[in-house]
Amino acid sequence: MKLFLAPMEGVVDFKMRELLTDLGGFDMCVTEFIRVVDLTLPRRVFVRYCPELLNGGLTRAGTPVRIQLLGQVPHALAANARKAVKLGSHGVDLNFGCPAKTVNKSKGGAVLLKEPEQIYQIIRAVREAVPQEHEVSAKIRLGFDDDANSTEIVDAVQSAGASSLVIHARTKRDGYKPPAYWEKIPPLLERLTIPVVANGEIWQVEDAMRCQQRSACDNLMLGRGALATPDLAAKIKAHVEGRNYRPLEWQEVVYHILHSSMHQDPEVGEKYFSSRTKQWLGYLKLQYPQAHTLFDEIKRLKSKDDVVSVLDKYAKSPLLDSNHNNEPTA
Repeated sequence: MKLFLAPMEGVVDFKMRELLTDLGGFDMCVTEFIRVVDLTLPRRVFVRYCPELLNGGLTRAGTPVRIQLLGQVPHALAANARKAVKLGSHGVDLNFGCPAKTVNKSKGGAVLLKEPEQIYQIIRAVREAVPQEHEVSAKIRLGFDDDANSTEIVDAVQSAGASSLVIHARTKRDGYKPPAYWEKIPPLLERLTIPVVANGEIWQVEDAMRCQQRSACDNLMLGRGALATPDLAAKIKAHVEGRNYRPLEWQEVVYHILHSSMHQDPEVGEKYFSSRTKQWLGYLKLQYPQAHTLFDEIKRLKSKDDVVSVLDKYAKSPLLDSNHNNEPTA
């Protein structure tokens, strides 16, 4: 099993990738999308979205990072994909799944699901531009309004030369409303020979196991579930590999996610720290009841120092001798 950290615009940036991969379990990260119009972007843009390029395309924990591109112009996407891998990205991912109206209005993301031929032209151009040793992956949904043309979409992806495919098991119209229709993936797998990764509504270890079973996909992509339970990937891997695992306690979550890694980084500014901490608590409240109390205490605070002083009351360093109980089970 391989676990991928999903690209989530405005949420899973460099700092989030660093924090989550430090906790273990992930095999690959995909960046927030870089929007491509018609020009080849300068190096500084790629580095801004993916500072890991300065570290061989790896997170601090050594997890490979893949740049995601979004756009509609095949030759422009091809040129930028070529540059991305030259700068150190571990392959290139193409976004055909973003449901945001602003993105779709500019002919990017999920709106292209209406045009499988355009998807084909984009992937083909990128595949021809990127050296064969680098993967070209695509991320799609089941369709736009419905899944009526899902077979055309996946046929276009594979025939254009994509190395692998991530399927978010919902349509654009579904947005992020549960459920995810994992059971709609197996009929598509029958048409494909490339690896497929299932994505959508994986919040717990049990969800991951059900998703594997219903989607017939060995590999999974985690998004909001990893934000709500920061060590979710580690928990899933431990379960699959038959290892005991002690989940992070709430105080350790505060230490890892909201306190230690973030406030000690001099590059993290006042506005970023306070707003990102509140944003994270919004996800953490889904799995940790204690997050409600912490959010109430900091929701009106703007100063980084004020936020950190509150976090200090809750944070606890991980137990040094536990190693999260990674011994094999009997």
